[in-house]
Amino acid sequence: MTSMEIELKQISKYYQVPGKEKRMVLDNLSLKIESGDSVAIVGPSGSGKSTLLNLISSLDQANSGVILHGEREIGKLGEDEVAQFRNRNLGFIFQSHHLLPQLSLIENVLVPLIPEKDKKIKVEAEKRAQELIDFVGLSGQISQLPGQMSGGECQRTAVVRALIHQPGLLLADEPTGSLDKQSADQLGDLLVSINEKQKVTLVVVTHSMDLAKKMKKIYKLDNGKLSKI
Repeated sequence: MTSMEIELKQISKYYQVPGKEKRMVLDNLSLKIESGDSVAIVGPSGSGKSTLLNLISSLDQANSGVILHGEREIGKLGEDEVAQFRNRNLGFIFQSHHLLPQLSLIENVLVPLIPEKDKKIKVEAEKRAQELIDFVGLSGQISQLPGQMSGGECQRTAVVRALIHQPGLLLADEPTGSLDKQSADQLGDLLVSINEKQKVTLVVVTHSMDLAKKMKKIYKLDNGKLSKI
């Protein structure tokens, strides 16, 4: 796993509704995230936190500016190249765990490998899945369905699934938003541990200052601008 440096240069993002003024979400924003760093982005609802995360992940495109993953400019890649890059280099965690209810914990973790045709890669990933499940403390629930697990256990399973391809960058959008305080604290500690021990660059968008304070750096997004806290 190779952690990844991210740089956003003069990024602007707006939405244009016919007959109305364009709504500026991100206004000439620049940000550099060092390889292996952990960064929290906080801000009021509607400030553009998720939009910023979507731009970093290449799920959305800026109206202007440049986004670099290492030395690679994502905006210059074709659609298939972007999809391949995203699948191999990025891991995603959302507020909802999005586990398939009919699949066991281990089966959910291995879902991203379904398209993989290389048997050697699959075998290595299955071994890695077992190691990660042990790492997050879920080896005793490996055969359980999501409905048999707590919210915190489901979210930890989603973390393992996000790490199965050994991404250099882990992106989390309100990962503790649906959890009780104890589970949220545990998940926050887990993300810190993954950042430090798995050497993954970590970017977290959150309303929770408790979670944000666990990261090495905190930025506030407001009125389209970032300021360091």
